[in-house]
Order: sequence, then structure tokens, then C-alpha cells
Amino acid sequence: MGHGRTTLRTSAVGAVCAALIAGTVVGLAPAAQAAPSVRFVDITGDGGTVLKANVVTPADADGSHSYPLIVLPTSWGLPQVEYLAQAQKLADSGYVVLTYNVRGFWQSGGQIEVAGPPDIADASKVIDWALANTPADPGRIGMAGVSYGAGISLLAAAHDKRIKAVAALSGWADLISSIYSGRTQHVQAGALLDGAGILTGRESPELRQIFDNFYASDLTHEQEMIDWGRKRSAATYLDQLNKNGAAVLMANAWGDTIFPANQYTDFYEKLTVPKRLELRPGDHATAEMTGLFGLPNDVWTDTGRWFDHYLKGADNGIDREQPVQLKSRSAGGYEGYPDWKSVGATRRKLELAGSTTIHANVDSGADGGIVFLSSILDQIAQLPPVASIPLLPRRWAAVWQSERYGTAQQVRGTASLHTTLTPTKESGTLVAYLYDVGPLGFGKLVTNAPYTWHGRTPGEPFDVDLDLFSTAYDVPAGHRLALVIDTVDPLYIEHNPSGAQLTFSSPPDDPSYVSVPVREQ
Repeated sequence: MGHGRTTLRTSAVGAVCAALIAGTVVGLAPAAQAAPSVRFVDITGDGGTVLKANVVTPADADGSHSYPLIVLPTSWGLPQVEYLAQAQKLADSGYVVLTYNVRGFWQSGGQIEVAGPPDIADASKVIDWALANTPADPGRIGMAGVSYGAGISLLAAAHDKRIKAVAALSGWADLISSIYSGRTQHVQAGALLDGAGILTGRESPELRQIFDNFYASDLTHEQEMIDWGRKRSAATYLDQLNKNGAAVLMANAWGDTIFPANQYTDFYEKLTVPKRLELRPGDHATAEMTGLFGLPNDVWTDTGRWFDHYLKGADNGIDREQPVQLKSRSAGGYEGYPDWKSVGATRRKLELAGSTTIHANVDSGADGGIVFLSSILDQIAQLPPVASIPLLPRRWAAVWQSERYGTAQQVRGTASLHTTLTPTKESGTLVAYLYDVGPLGFGKLVTNAPYTWHGRTPGEPFDVDLDLFSTAYDVPAGHRLALVIDTVDPLYIEHNPSGAQLTFSSPPDDPSYVSVPVREQ
């Protein structure tokens, strides 16, 4: 990808971020001004770095007794007023709430560390300050946040035993599986983060180098990037988190183009602490957004219930509900499951018969959409990206379709692709798409995922096993499912040399298929 294209895309993303941030500040400022219990303070973080923060205390706080504490680190690129509407609600229900601007952003000092060790040390320093300067109870401490704040909260709970409960909303557990899944750069997601970082903060030299290597597809620095990401992933510290025992609520959106649901579900299954997983329609942080303006919001309601139970001991029943709560992108209310593996426990295979060859380097018209925009349209109007399956050029797209289904198919969970691939070049990228195809041949995108390989022998077949991004989607009766594979998608950086061809085959002893998880009706 050329530097000019990266700069242009980053600038455009920065402008979008600026508009979002401005809207958030304008929307929340009145709540801040109307709240007599708000104090704006400076907190000394790790290494003496000054963190700008605000504290909201209950109106009846008179120093005679203590209250549970909730710490809210800000989202990537957003100022410290981000959570004031929710902080006021939590304070009104009996919490001391401390929101702080993460280092490197806005008026806080330091440089952006991307949830590195200084950020985790900052979280503990903020807790120290709250215990010394507010009526916070040291035995009842929680952390929560959206996006960046979610990632920091999970990491902090793995490193600070004082944290008893966490609500990680639209966050990440595995940074590399988020923006480098399938060994493929999620370039629109990366550019969005980069643009917001440049616009609202101060990137560290290390972070600038990581972004540059990310865009340049420099394999000599791949392991360095992976190691950098692992250090910043709660999955790396899973044992510590389980040992510390904090109760963990995780919420995400099916269409999250920055932190896909898969990396959350994988992590959730390995947690042994009290836990809850909620997945809804939308894109990154869109499910929580109305709550930031103080409007009714399911995510924030459940976050309050989670803290009420695990910090106040309230018998509100959240611990007795099915811990996995899903909402389909298509229609209906919430579905409860005892665990993630029970979601879509029944699987149906779509056989990928025959041998098909496609040419690389040209976008066939099958795409995952545009970061944020496409999944928001799906969330609001049930309008995911669409492609005309009969008109997709077979020179650049491989297509397989099921028979028409006699009954509705409730896709729930993670579809997986298995096929045999023979490339003509040593490296390459493919993107797999699963579509819901109606009677007229128009396909609505159900899910997708990229896959990249390097160092393969040209002409030598190898197995490809790829998990598509988890989802919940209802395919109407009379429709088909279609699998489409091409080699170019604007969401991702592709690695196909000029003139490359890919052949997909289905040997008799190792047939190719897509395994689709469905809910029994």
C-alpha cells in the first residue's frame, strides 16, 4: 500500500474522529455543568506523568462512610468528559466514579503507549489517588471502559488484585487477533486508530514505528509487532486474571471492525472467574454510544447491574441469568446460553465441490464494507453490504451456493472454512465471504474473514482452515447460503503478487466445505 494512500485515508479518518469527538463533548458538556458533585483534578501517574481526571461523588457523601469505587479510563482519542453522563448515574446510585484521560491523549501528559506497562501502572496510581482523596472503599473497586478503556481495564485487573469487577465494553483481549487476524493487516481499522492518535494525542516513537511497519507489510518486523501486541493483550495474562478473581463482564458488537467478536469469545471461554458475555448488532462502540449521552442503553444498564451485584452485593439476579446473551442482527430479543460453545452447537456443512481457479489483484465486487458505516447501517436498518451473486465475475471470484432452505436458518456463532489451495506464487491473500442469497440473486453479507500466507511453494497444494468472524444472522426460508472467495477487499491489505492465480480443490480424501453453526428451532 502506497504511503500517499495511507496518508489520505488517515487524514480522512482523522476528520471523522474529530467530528465524533466534537459531538460527544457538546452532547455531554451540559451534564458535566449540571452536576454539582463533579471535581476536575490532576493525578500523578507512573513516572510523574500528569493525568487529567474528574471525580463524581454521591450527593449525600459527607465523609461518614465509604462507597464502592469505579474507575473509567477513556476511549482512544476521546476526552475525559466522555463518561460524565454515566458517571453521574453511577454516582446517583451510590458510587464514587473517577474518569481519567489516558496518557498521551488530550491534556494528559506522556505519550500513547497502547495499554503498555505505563498505562497499567497508571491505573493503579489512579486507584491509589482515589483511595487517598475520596470516600472510596478499598475493598470494593471496579473498572470499566469502552474500547481503549475496556482493554486497559482487563489488563489492570490482571495486574492489580484490588480490582474486584470489570466491565470491558467493545474492547480487545488479543490485539494481534483483532487487527492482524489471518496474518492480514486490517488497514481501515489501523488507519482509524492511527488517525485518531495523531489528531488527539502524541504517539510514541515505538507506536509510530509499529504503524509504519504495519502499513509497509515488512515481514522482517512481523515478530516484533506480534510481541508488541501480546504484551498489550489480556489473553497473555489470562492466568493472572483468573487467579485475581475479578468478575468480568464483556460486551461487543457482531460487526466490530476494530475488535472482532471472535477474539472476545475465545478469551471468554478460558476465563474461570464469574463472567458474562453480551453480543449485539453494531460496529465498534456503537452499541454503547447512546448511553454516553445519558439515554437508555442495554449495555450500560447491565454494566450497572454487574457492579451492583459484585461490588454492592445486590441480589439483582444477574448471576443467575444465562451468562451468554446474544441479540440477532436480523430481529428479535435476547437469547441466553450457558456458555459460548453452546451457541450454534449444531453445524451444517456447505460442500465446496469441484476445482475452481481465480485470478488475483482485482476486486470482484464482494466486499466486507466500510469500517463503521456498513455495520452501523446493518445495526440501524438491517442493511449489510450487498453483492449480486450471479453477476460476480468468476475470473476473480470463486462461488459456491447451497440449495434453497425450506425453513429459516438461524446462523449463530463462528462459521469455518476448510479447503485445499494451490497458489502460483509463494505469497498471497484471500478473503472469504458468507452471503444470504435471496430469490433475485442479491446476497446480504453474513460474515467474512481474510487469510494471508507467505513462503509457500508455488504449485504445491496446502490446507486452509479459516474461522470467519462470529455472528448471529437469520437466513429466511427460501434463501440460500453462498460462499464467495476473492483476493481484494478495501478493509484489508492484500499480499498477492502480480499475475497470481489461486486454485481451490476438494480432494476425495479431504473434501472442502464451510461449516455453518445454526440454532435449533
